[in-house]
Amino acid sequence: MNFHRPLVLCAGLILLWQLLVSLTGVPPYILPGPLPVAQAAVTHHQMLFSHLGVTVSEILLGLLLGATLGMSAALVMILSPLLKRWLLPVLVISQAVPVFAMAPILVLWLGYGMASKVAMAVLIIFFPVASSFYSGMRRTESDLLELARIMNAKPSAVLTAVVIPSSLPALASGLRVATAVAPIGAVVGEWVGSSAGLGFAMLHANARMQIDIMFAALTMLAAASLALYFLMDALLRRLVFWQEEREIL
Repeated sequence: MNFHRPLVLCAGLILLWQLLVSLTGVPPYILPGPLPVAQAAVTHHQMLFSHLGVTVSEILLGLLLGATLGMSAALVMILSPLLKRWLLPVLVISQAVPVFAMAPILVLWLGYGMASKVAMAVLIIFFPVASSFYSGMRRTESDLLELARIMNAKPSAVLTAVVIPSSLPALASGLRVATAVAPIGAVVGEWVGSSAGLGFAMLHANARMQIDIMFAALTMLAAASLALYFLMDALLRRLVFWQEEREIL
């Protein structure tokens, strides 16, 4: 993984941020510059890192549970056409109802602790993992399936040795998307009701007009999300090492 481009992009965004503040004269209580935000991050680093740990834990638990449930649902739909008729509407409904609308209900049911935030992340992660894994298994090359039948392979062997390995590139794409959107569920849950996490820290700072702390928490959230995505991407590249990526144009 080449980190030079993301670093250059981040540096460019910080420069544009500073230019915007300097040229427009925006008051610091609306948009503070990068330096005050960095100073706030250093001054309140213990508090911010404590909230960061909570949010990252929610994201990781949501990824683990959401990916597990998504892959399990995809396998069930492949193995049982009858259950597929019941699960497909559930997949559609999970996306038709806005996840943000579910946040107050989940907080009411599961409380202000970590469970409601993890559930929010799971709801967002479930669909991209399930749909990508299911589509990948459905698109297994017919030649491979025919070869397995010629060799009199058992259905379980066909699934584990042919169907699942050939669908891993599609699953990897779904996991990348899930990693990118997982922070949304956790932070939205924290906004609705929590006592810890970067979302809570942002709301608390906003109520006290500590805009520099709010932007520091937002910057830490963005950095953590990027780090998680690049770690997941590096892991998936090692696991799905046979998939080649080419420049199309």
